[in-house]
Amino acid sequence: MRFTLRPITRADAEAISRWRYGEPYSMYDGNPASVPSLLEPRFLYHSVYDERGELAGYFCFGEDARVRAGRRLGVYEKEPALDVGLGMSPELTGRGLGAEFVLAGLRFAKEKYSPPAFRLTVAAFNRRAARAYEKVGFEVVDSFGARTPDGSLEWLLMRREA
Repeated sequence: MRFTLRPITRADAEAISRWRYGEPYSMYDGNPASVPSLLEPRFLYHSVYDERGELAGYFCFGEDARVRAGRRLGVYEKEPALDVGLGMSPELTGRGLGAEFVLAGLRFAKEKYSPPAFRLTVAAFNRRAARAYEKVGFEVVDSFGARTPDGSLEWLLMRREA
């Protein structure tokens, strides 16, 4: 499947805010209160469309792609890289499209931002996403823990040269 990135629209942000994932991925559920953040120009959100022109996901680049606990621990200050955040439509997850989806975002970001490297943060339990990232050349370079309302969560910091 071919994916294309475009600046996010209000309609896309509202659709993304209604996405719901099954367990154990419910922490990625959208939230209507997040619409203003998705539209904030400094957070660099982009919608992803599939070849049929349907909303397939989103990418964000920079500060909003970072996990709060990682910021506090300084894990993002160790070496320069463009932080990448992403979400795929729940209807498309688990279908083997992750690597192609990620590559579309990286190609876009390389052309638009010319980073020295890419970095992303993924919940350690999310092996499905981590495998997709590994398929396109990301490697785990660090891990850290964060307190959540349900207990604690481990995060993996992954990096790939641009």
